[in-house]
Amino acid sequence: GKGPTPKPAVRIALVGALVVGVGVGAFVLGRRGSGSGSGTTFSSGERQGPPSAGASVEGLPELPSEPTEMDVPGTAVTAAVWVDVHAPAKVRDALVRNAWLKEQLDKPLGQGFVSGWAAFLGSTGTDLKASFKGAVLDVVAGQLLDAPFRTVWFSGATSAGTPALIVPKAGKSSLAGWDAMDAVAKRGEMTADSCPASTEKAPEGGFHLSRWLVAEQTVWAARTADRVVLARHPVVVLQGLCAPLPELEADDGVDVEVGFNANAYGREAQLLTHVLGLGDDTRLQFGVEGDRLVGRGIAGKLVPGMMGLHTSPLSDDLLKLVPEETPVLLALQLMLPESLEPSVLKKFWEGKVEVRTRPRQVAVVWTPRGSGSLEPELALLWGSEEDAAGLQALFSGGARELKRATLCKHVVLATSDEEIERLKKACEGRAPNLLNAAGPVVTGLRAPASLVLGINTGRLLSGLAMDGYTSEARVDRASPLPKAAPPEIEAARRDLESLPYLGLRGSMLNYGHALTPGGFGT
Repeated sequence: GKGPTPKPAVRIALVGALVVGVGVGAFVLGRRGSGSGSGTTFSSGERQGPPSAGASVEGLPELPSEPTEMDVPGTAVTAAVWVDVHAPAKVRDALVRNAWLKEQLDKPLGQGFVSGWAAFLGSTGTDLKASFKGAVLDVVAGQLLDAPFRTVWFSGATSAGTPALIVPKAGKSSLAGWDAMDAVAKRGEMTADSCPASTEKAPEGGFHLSRWLVAEQTVWAARTADRVVLARHPVVVLQGLCAPLPELEADDGVDVEVGFNANAYGREAQLLTHVLGLGDDTRLQFGVEGDRLVGRGIAGKLVPGMMGLHTSPLSDDLLKLVPEETPVLLALQLMLPESLEPSVLKKFWEGKVEVRTRPRQVAVVWTPRGSGSLEPELALLWGSEEDAAGLQALFSGGARELKRATLCKHVVLATSDEEIERLKKACEGRAPNLLNAAGPVVTGLRAPASLVLGINTGRLLSGLAMDGYTSEARVDRASPLPKAAPPEIEAARRDLESLPYLGLRGSMLNYGHALTPGGFGT
């Protein structure tokens, strides 16, 4: 398939960061426990909470006598975004001990997040008359996911939109966990005689997928000699068994990574990575310190001969221009020709001509929206005023007319007049800007770097939560949208806004062949 509709390449970075929160947050779905290290468990084996928190084995449908044969898709998919958890026990222990998560699980925010899966993962071995004693969550998180694993979102004509959870090198503990769940929760089977588009050779006898059913929630699961795959959709399980994936390897001190495939995101993403000289293994790195997830940096190889980046601190003029509450900031230090004429740029990026270059500082500020009906809020900040005419030619035409201004010695192209006004207030000091941010954030942004990704997770998730509420509210002439959100929505936003700032940077040092990662934040 050709993948999804092309979107601004900066979205990839944000999606990756969000996936980290969702992926690791899935471990704590509605349960709290004690312990540490690899022995961490999430429950005592006794059902907690209301009666609906567990599911009894009585009333489950009988296992069909014959498996169903899958209509295998004729086209393959591509791994678009993936989250790698290299140290599962360390991440589990941090999540169990994290005070903010514990507090939220007793509030509407946490209860709303876990409600769909609390019964599934909260069911115990006693409920299900299984061989294990603890909760399903303990088997899934403590055994099935005991080895390094990854969560993958695929793109392509046959992608289902839901991720696959893959243990590429399942050990004895992971396989034992799979066997324990399959023995008690299996309520159906599906077979597939080949991979989609026959990309990989199927094992003798084909693939066998199990349908696990607990508390009216269905998960499909399959295993090969050394790989375990879980997903909500059987086709996604087959894709997880067959799709080629990068090796699951980690640098020292890196516990979680987010990777992406630019080819899955259309021409804009491909052009961006080409211009920057980024290789196929660019990734966002995170580590666990105590009970917190912290940024480690942006890592990856650089394409030989592509000098698209240089290393320099972000200017105070840029930090003065960016509002302090900006959810996502992507800043680049580019090496570009003196002239921005499209014909010159094309030849330069194709490597057909040597031209004189000079550095440009470029940033994108982005406010993601939580509903497709809401207009995007995006602005390009170009740190070279003399390039105004060239930018006019580069960004003219198209379906959307960009608003233009010159602020804080930057050429600004924005999606709306409101976005221009927001930037103007920050530049003029009438609203807080990044120079007013927390000390560690300002210090991190001022450090020399080639790429900088700043994520104000509190502002980001608070805004998305409010967008989600307003998009689902039933509004008509008789019931207009209230001027104030319900108290539980406002309380959830305040709790989300207490989350930290995550900063990641990658630096090309001494014309090296790889980015040197670095992290910062609050």
